[in-house]
Amino acid sequence: MISEITTITAENNNKIKGLQIILKTDEDDARPVYISGNFNNWHTQDLNFLMTKIEDNLFQYEFPADFDYPEELLYKFTKGDWSEVEIDINGNRTENRSTRNHSGIQNEYVARWRKNWLPFKQSFLPQVQLISDEFEIPQLNKTRKIWALLPHDYDKSSERYPVMYLQDAQNLFNQAAKHGNWEIDKKLAVMSEYKIGKIIIIAIEHAEEDRVKEYNVGKTVLGKGQGKKYIRFVTETLKPFVDSNFRTKSEREHTGIGGSSMGGLVSIFSGLRNPEVYGKLMIFSPSLWVVPKLKIDSNSTNNDDTKVYLYAGGDESDTMIEHVQNFKNDMISSEFVKDKMKINLSINRHGKHNERYWSDEFPKAIEWLFFNTTE
Repeated sequence: MISEITTITAENNNKIKGLQIILKTDEDDARPVYISGNFNNWHTQDLNFLMTKIEDNLFQYEFPADFDYPEELLYKFTKGDWSEVEIDINGNRTENRSTRNHSGIQNEYVARWRKNWLPFKQSFLPQVQLISDEFEIPQLNKTRKIWALLPHDYDKSSERYPVMYLQDAQNLFNQAAKHGNWEIDKKLAVMSEYKIGKIIIIAIEHAEEDRVKEYNVGKTVLGKGQGKKYIRFVTETLKPFVDSNFRTKSEREHTGIGGSSMGGLVSIFSGLRNPEVYGKLMIFSPSLWVVPKLKIDSNSTNNDDTKVYLYAGGDESDTMIEHVQNFKNDMISSEFVKDKMKINLSINRHGKHNERYWSDEFPKAIEWLFFNTTE
């Protein structure tokens, strides 16, 4: 395929001062193409390394004449995120590209691109383990089905892993879910293949007809909820069990909690009420309308470096984005939070209130919360 790439005349070649990369791709769409490499900490949306589209399926990038090259230039092409990185014709990951040239033309070819982390390989799927059909919830005098998703090679390793506790397990990896599912098993498989990081997911099924009551914290427009007791269950009962029975990194900086809609709301309260336990919060489309004024305070000072990934879709409701933006601003201005939390707000203007869009966001959130070391 390289031989088919549009050639540059000798006259044009003489005008090139730095290394020029010419990329041909069989798959093209409206997404821009970036170069990421060892020269920019592998950032995937660095506008300084945005390729110029010459024509359909053809892109170019020329390094500045005064560019400080590493001895060996390592790089990959992405459509703006590792979930949209180049793959080969069979859907396999490609190895890093490399060159020691600092001038001239480098011709490259990409057959396909990932989209939303897919396709995935079966061999990298997490081990799905049912912890219990009837796990005791003493705080609510109930039982619940709870799952653990372990790294694919958990049994072959002695490694310890960070943990994310997620609400609404019925909709996380169940192919038969009525409204679809997040496909977190598939997303974790691709992340594992790319060595982005391995994690244990503890998936807690919701209470069916009592879901809203269980996720509702305090007295709200929905009535009196059981959220405080539920939070105590996850924090005081479930987490100690998980840490005793699995190879976890139990410290707060390696522990997260998250969910969507009402599951996102109860996760907010879990994190803000127990900052000494949860250092990572993954909050998707939270039902902030339930609690118009969320009080943010705590007697605990052990909340340094808490990371919060907030997501909202523009096509969810008339007020979703406004509520989430106001929540972020309130957190930033709070003395409890100020200079202690990192907050990433992701907005999809076309996003709807459903599993498909939360699925899109899941791997980005996990990567940023647990495995982003370039900040």
